[in-house]
Amino acid sequence: MELTRAQFLSIVAGAAAGAVASAAAQKGPRMISRTIPSSGVAVPVIGVGTWRGFDVGADSTKRQQLADVLRALFEAGGRVIDSSPMYGTSEEVAGDLLTALRAHDAAFVATKVWTEGRDAGIAQMEASMRKLQHPRLELMQIHNLVDWRTHLGTLRAWKKEGRIAHLGITHYRDDAHEALEAVMAAEVIDSVQLNYSIDNRAAERRLLPLAADRGIAVLVNLPFGGGGLLRKVQGKPLPGWAAEIGCRTWAQVLLKYVVAHPAVTCVIPGTSRPEHMRENAGAGSGPLPDDALRRRMVSALA
Repeated sequence: MELTRAQFLSIVAGAAAGAVASAAAQKGPRMISRTIPSSGVAVPVIGVGTWRGFDVGADSTKRQQLADVLRALFEAGGRVIDSSPMYGTSEEVAGDLLTALRAHDAAFVATKVWTEGRDAGIAQMEASMRKLQHPRLELMQIHNLVDWRTHLGTLRAWKKEGRIAHLGITHYRDDAHEALEAVMAAEVIDSVQLNYSIDNRAAERRLLPLAADRGIAVLVNLPFGGGGLLRKVQGKPLPGWAAEIGCRTWAQVLLKYVVAHPAVTCVIPGTSRPEHMRENAGAGSGPLPDDALRRRMVSALA
């Protein structure tokens, strides 16, 4: 059954009762936080990406499930939600859910500009802010470096005006790392979003050290290798050392490897299932593997 937007917001708001927006709603161990170097803002190390999973349009059943995903995120102490106009209806869905859950103040919302030209970029970003239902976003990123020189000027002006708190760049492929590195080295930016996982450690060579040196926060996409890693370990018993770092599942092992790198600020695995959100969030607390254990983790996945 499809509901009107007003009916949906009313139902979800009633179920939420505002509780998830409160820090008191957090359950279990406190999630580790990392600081964005340029601003000093602390963000929890596990967030959620909205690619595919939040592109559900007006489907009320799927939206209810996604409301539970966000509840699980907040209850675990997380707050980073990453989206893009490239992701279909994901921005609109995320905005509706945050309004229904009364959780805009609890969330650290990041989205992107993904078009060419100054005027088109401004129009797209303003549309994103309307869809996300917030007059000021925590992070606006240039998606896949599309027309980055043009948009960087706009983002600097918007940051100065207080319309956004942070600005950044993104990509998701190894063959873009050289271009990311060039921008990171030459420009003053707050964050970079890049691909990094236990079976794809290319970012460790130059990008992560450069981010640390330049004081740039790092958001990590594709921590499960686009899903291939989870398929690879399916049915495989957890090694004994997993318990030493508080991991009960392979997903948590894979996320802890990424989180353990000191240059990583937040990991944003996508999910549309609340049980997976709770599982992912579990990787954000407890002990982290040291360098020796991280090498063993790599060997276990070889």
